[in-house]
Order: sequence, then C-alpha cells, then structure tokens
Amino acid sequence: MPVVLGIETSCDETGIGIVRDRVLLADEVASSVAEHARFGGVVPEVASRAHLEAMVPTVDRALATAGITLGDLDAIAVTAGPGLAGALLVGVAAAKAYSLALDLPLYGVNHLAAHVAVDVLEHGPLPEPAIALLVSGGHSSLLLVEDVTKTMVPLGQTIDDAAGEAFDKVARLLGLGFPGGPVVDRAARNGDPAAIAFPRALLADGYDVSFSGLKTAVARWVERQEGEIPVNDVCASFQEAVVDVLTRKALRACTDTGVGHLLIGGGVAANSRLRELAQQRCDAAGVVLRVPRPGLCTDNGAMVAALGDRLVAAGIAPSPLDLPADSSMPVELVCL
Repeated sequence: MPVVLGIETSCDETGIGIVRDRVLLADEVASSVAEHARFGGVVPEVASRAHLEAMVPTVDRALATAGITLGDLDAIAVTAGPGLAGALLVGVAAAKAYSLALDLPLYGVNHLAAHVAVDVLEHGPLPEPAIALLVSGGHSSLLLVEDVTKTMVPLGQTIDDAAGEAFDKVARLLGLGFPGGPVVDRAARNGDPAAIAFPRALLADGYDVSFSGLKTAVARWVERQEGEIPVNDVCASFQEAVVDVLTRKALRACTDTGVGHLLIGGGVAANSRLRELAQQRCDAAGVVLRVPRPGLCTDNGAMVAALGDRLVAAGIAPSPLDLPADSSMPVELVCL
C-alpha cells in the first residue's frame, strides 16, 4: 500500500503528514502563530521565513513518528493553493525537491479539497455525494462534493470577510489577542448568546455568506457603551450570529440538493458552538453530520497526505514537476 507524504504551508503553519491507505501514520505541525501575535494577524513574509526554517526538521519528525525513512515513501502531495503566495512557494519548492530527489510522483492539491478529504482519516470513506461547509480564516464555502478526487461544485461562499477573519477582528476589537477563534470560543462559554441582537446578513438569500456587516455591528455596539464592556456576552452573541447563519445555509443546501450528509471542515470547525448547533440541526433534519476532531480541522499536513492518498488510490495522474503555486486556485480544481 502506497505511503504518501503531505506538505501544507498555505498560511502560518508548516504541516507534515504521512498517510497509508486512509491510516494516519504521522501528523507534525510547526506553527508560527506566536510570531504573528504581536502584529494582530498573519504577516506573509514572516510566515514564509518560518516555513523555510521549519520544513526539514518537521519532515524529519514526521518520518520518525511514522517509523519510516524517505526511502519508504511512494508519493508526495503538497498544497498548491489557495493561500499566501510566498508561503505556498516554500511548500511547493520543498515538495518538488523531495519528488525529484526520490523520483516520486508529485501531487499539487487544493487546500479546500484537502480539508474535505481529511475526514476519511477519522470516519472512513466519504459519502458521495456530500455537502461540505468549509470555514476558516480565509475561506467560508459551501460545496457539493460528488467525488473529492475529481470535482467539487461551489454552491456559496463569503462575499467579504470569512468567518475566521471575523473572529480575529472581533477578538482584536475586544483586546483578546490572536488568533481570535479559540479566545472568542472560550469567552463565549461564559456569556449569553441572546444578550445582544447582532444581525444575520443574507440569512434568507441563497448560499453566500457575509460577515463584514456583523463585524462592524459589533464594533459600533462596543463604541456606544459607556461603562465596562460585557466581553463574554459580546463574544457569545457574535459567535451565535456566525454559527446560526453557517448552519442554516448548510442545512438549506442539504435540503435543496437532497443530500443527506454534511461535512464541516476548516479551522472554524473546531468551534464548540458550531459543532453543537450543527449537530442539533442535523439531527432535527435527519442529516448525518461528519466533523473531524479539532486537531484535524486546523491546517495540517495530514489533510494533504489524506487527499494525496485518495488520488493515488483512484489512479489520478500526478502533477508535472513544473506545477505552480496558485494563491487563487479555484475550488473546482482538486489537483493540478
């Protein structure tokens, strides 16, 4: 059975995963989040430099964890896009080097498709078709997944700020630090989600989402307060507005398409309230929900290796050695 090494460098985490026939052998991550925290967000040049420094040591750790050597690998998969251009270039260059040196097939894969494919490592083969809700700092997308190795049909996406981006900006507004997702989630557990009636944009319109207005509504509400800001209530009410819209749109897509499986992925899929509300609404609608464990939701090499593993198993032709890093790689394109 082929052993696939996956390389993920689309943003601020150097992820290396190793998968053999849907079995995860290693998942190592070197994060540069701490280096970005003082800036309140990811700095592309800092991320690229961190990837350069972390690449070889992280690959070595993954190989050691899996108990194998480079000579035991059968294929290399790498995130070719979308993502930060400089960060992607580091990963793609490293993947090309390993592929050329070891004479192994190379697969340049789509970051979003990898977020879908990673679920096979925890819950087995993907149902086909399925609706996928992918939510992260850079993406909020609803997709019809008929075959993750071939095509994903976009149904809706964010028209401005992605969900994770909105979490980061609200956390910065409240002085909670970076990244915003985990700190807002923690604060919200001690707050009242009904305390403040924040807006739900585009709730009844199609599958696209918008969180820029919500972010602004939170800022305006905070500006109007004269006393101490009830941070926990703000976080809970903001978070509820986000997950309410996301889950309603996702369940509407399931109903409209007649698809009985919903998969949620991406960094925001680690949010406790999103997971809870999605489960409640899926149970009520008779839809089967699949969400990977939080560690597989954030950016990681395991998801890239998982998709590479499925591409190899499906007999998909590898990418050319001159494949580019495509920062705006379309979601319809699973593999270059």
